[in-house]
Amino acid sequence: MLAVLLVCASPVVASYFTYYVIRPEGRRNFGELVQPQRPLPAIATRTLDGEPGQLTALKNQWLLLSVAGGACDAPCEKNLYFQRQLRESLGREKGRLDRVWLVNDDAPVREALRPALASATVLRVAPAELAQWLPPAAGQQQDHLYLVDPLGNLMMRFPARMDAAAAAKAKRDLDRLLRASSSWDQEGR
Repeated sequence: MLAVLLVCASPVVASYFTYYVIRPEGRRNFGELVQPQRPLPAIATRTLDGEPGQLTALKNQWLLLSVAGGACDAPCEKNLYFQRQLRESLGREKGRLDRVWLVNDDAPVREALRPALASATVLRVAPAELAQWLPPAAGQQQDHLYLVDPLGNLMMRFPARMDAAAAAKAKRDLDRLLRASSSWDQEGR
């Protein structure tokens, strides 16, 4: 009878041992969580038309940020493309996510890019202040796509030099976050 008791108790003992001693490190997110979260700073911004503003005005909406100079080289264009595609792929939930391009210099934005930026927010910011808030990964520049939650906290950074496979994984992260926040987050500001 003692043998039957040991056989029946062994899965329970094994599960407690695995959970409390071995601690499996499974993770489901593709993007890297930014620890600790960083709130939106009160950085002065300017639109492309020169209107002044504050970065904190973007609160109360999920934000997908891209950072690059106004000249926008090939990696910048690719980030802007994936940023637009990720938002559009959300379907009916796309109204809960804003695309934001933070231009970190005074170079003019090419006219060829302007039609693709019609539904995006494009703001010029001081590069020094922006570098303090947006942490690039070790050995990288600010080639990442960053995610800011509606409470105004920088919470996730997607890998630099994204390709189609990485964008599909990033979309899964966005789907999960929007689904998890659907009870308290509403569309629009």
